[in-house]
Amino acid sequence: MAMAQSAADEILVARDGVVATVTLNNPAKLNAVNASMWRRLRVVMEELSADESLRCVVLRGAGEAAFAAGGDIEEFLTLRDTLERALVYHEEWVARALDAVRDCRHPTVALIQGACIGGGLEIAGQCDLRICGRSARFGAPINKLGFSMAPGELTGLLALAGPAVALEILLEGRILGADEAYEKGLVTRVVDDELVAEEAYATARRIAAGAPLAARMHKKLVRRLTAVPQGLTFEETKASFAFLDSEDYREGLSAFFEKRAPVFRGK
Repeated sequence: MAMAQSAADEILVARDGVVATVTLNNPAKLNAVNASMWRRLRVVMEELSADESLRCVVLRGAGEAAFAAGGDIEEFLTLRDTLERALVYHEEWVARALDAVRDCRHPTVALIQGACIGGGLEIAGQCDLRICGRSARFGAPINKLGFSMAPGELTGLLALAGPAVALEILLEGRILGADEAYEKGLVTRVVDDELVAEEAYATARRIAAGAPLAARMHKKLVRRLTAVPQGLTFEETKASFAFLDSEDYREGLSAFFEKRAPVFRGK
């Protein structure tokens, strides 16, 4: 029987001079991000941020089929089936990992091949630049699963795409191609599939050739000048997980695992 991967095996770190690469390594599930990967991603990004010798961090998925195809939905049945567990899962694990990507002092580049869906889009959206191939796909079709995006995750999508595009993505649940994602501001640059890695690392090298203190200050100023003035209260955050008790949520998960279309009743 195959041994389960450790968290260190699921989030790989490599270094080439002043550029580090972080790889989401769960290719059997199209790099779907599980709980241990979220926790490990936070630790890795915090460690890299503290490394004064780095100039840039590239984030990517293992293989060419996906950056990350979302969260590991199988875990939802046990790790976020109650309000208490959902708050830990999303506010402690997912949101803090995304914060660590966003708060990395060094510029970050997402190298996107294939599916960049749900949690994958959330991670890529916290990077400073996003380079994708023409066959890349983007979206967050969680409306088909009967649940809403957690506030700590929606914040990043709003900052990246704005309210109109965020609502389009979440309300329709449509998967966007690379060109449309570029038009809507989800990605920085689209190149031919065979050139994605080359262009992403060329971008990283251009960043690394610049003054690191200036790069860090630009990141800090952009974030400060576009900061959301006020977040949600704890009660509002708890209310956002009301879907856990809904029939629609149970129907969405059942339909996903049974590979059928869900029938939602608004209950």
